[in-house]
Amino acid sequence: MVQNDYLPPEWLPLLQVVVGGIGDEDEENSVLFQLLSTVVEAGNENVAVHLPHIISLLVGQISKSIPPNPEPWPQMVERGFAALAVMGQSWGESMPEEVELSESRETWLSVQATLAKAFSSLLQQAWITAVQPMEGAISDLEASPSCIDDSSALLRSIMRSITTYNELLELKVAELLVAWADSIANWHAWEEMEDLSIFECIKEVVNLHGKFGLKDFIVRGLPSPPVPPVPQRSIIKGIVYSSEVESVKQSLVIAFSEAASSRFKAICSKPCSMWKPLLLTISSGYLCYPDIVERVLEKKEHTGFTNWASALGFIATSTFEHGPSAESEIKLTVMALAKVIERLLGQGNQDSDLLRDCFTSLMEASMQLKELQEEDDNEEAEDDEDAGDDDTDDDDDDNDDDEDSEDGEYEETEEQFLDRSFKMEQVLFILKSFKFVQLSGAIAVDGGLEEIDQKSIVLSLIQRYHQVLIRVQSLPPPIVSTFLNSFPEYSSFFQQHG
Repeated sequence: MVQNDYLPPEWLPLLQVVVGGIGDEDEENSVLFQLLSTVVEAGNENVAVHLPHIISLLVGQISKSIPPNPEPWPQMVERGFAALAVMGQSWGESMPEEVELSESRETWLSVQATLAKAFSSLLQQAWITAVQPMEGAISDLEASPSCIDDSSALLRSIMRSITTYNELLELKVAELLVAWADSIANWHAWEEMEDLSIFECIKEVVNLHGKFGLKDFIVRGLPSPPVPPVPQRSIIKGIVYSSEVESVKQSLVIAFSEAASSRFKAICSKPCSMWKPLLLTISSGYLCYPDIVERVLEKKEHTGFTNWASALGFIATSTFEHGPSAESEIKLTVMALAKVIERLLGQGNQDSDLLRDCFTSLMEASMQLKELQEEDDNEEAEDDEDAGDDDTDDDDDDNDDDEDSEDGEYEETEEQFLDRSFKMEQVLFILKSFKFVQLSGAIAVDGGLEEIDQKSIVLSLIQRYHQVLIRVQSLPPPIVSTFLNSFPEYSSFFQQHG
């Protein structure tokens, strides 16, 4: 009747009767849960005002039905989670607009915070408390397959309610995310439509980490005794391990690229140290899915791709003070610049200033990387000779570190925060579940940055396009000369230059 627009004069009594009738009979519960979802969807804003009360009642009912070891989850719990997901979404859609009365909005946010606590408590009971074999450890038990989408919807609702770091701690979001990531890492039904909430949840995780820096996001510490000191899966590893499905990888790249490009756009007017982590974040995604990242960059600004590529080339030069310095950062820069150059040439941009700048930067970065790698090789050789002395030095360093750690807390700068937060994409990029997109003529690699020979990529690029590249106007002769001194094997390709 409700579906046919026969609406009740009062919604609360109907909702109370339906929830109150939910009990131990699976067949009867199935009908009641379906009715509850139908009433919520049909009632829209008429029901929204009653949802906090009804959700509170239903959470209590479900909590009583979660057994000590919920494997598999009882039907009562599965259907209850599905109903909560529908009601949580309906409540989220009832949020007053920014332009509406502030008092109304504040009331809504207050109720949302209360619901987040209820959802968090329920998920903790289902994922952590009920399946935790000993203190300090979360078991490998997966959430029921039929609940993974609904659980993700509730978790997303919790994350969207968070406005402060204290709320993040109070709701135990990091702990919940670890358990959730373990579940989706072992999820094998990605072709289902219900995967949509998982993707939305992944995006919310990325946004939340960008704001607050989630514990256990990139690296998860060893558990405390008596649990064996076995490394445990971090949040990001759980997400990435689930990325055998292309759509999951694409969702991650879009989320990271959007966050980084939005932040870069806000600070791009003046070069600063924050440029590097943001630009390298975008570079990581670009190597995997260039078309997708280009669309992200140009969605709000038609010159977005050009601006990013130009800035990436700039930070790779000696002119920029805070450029890539670690081997992984320089290697990532070289690969991204090679891909950009290949892209520009494929689009017929053979005489553009951007092509000249990117190729010049590619030569500078390649020289810097070679120099760094040679220094590392020399240091490793010296370390092998002085192993005994190094052990003593390490002890001294440890003592120094201990002393430094006792100096007290310090306030993290915005640059430090961004550098820490946006390194997550680089971690994603080197994990084996991300396969590197093949550059034409170069070898594709299924593995991390350390397995890539960037010299082969640059050589392949110059071999295929040297006749165009050496004709690029205004290539700086000093840089070309120094580059050929570092890589004499490229000399034959530059014979016509100058």
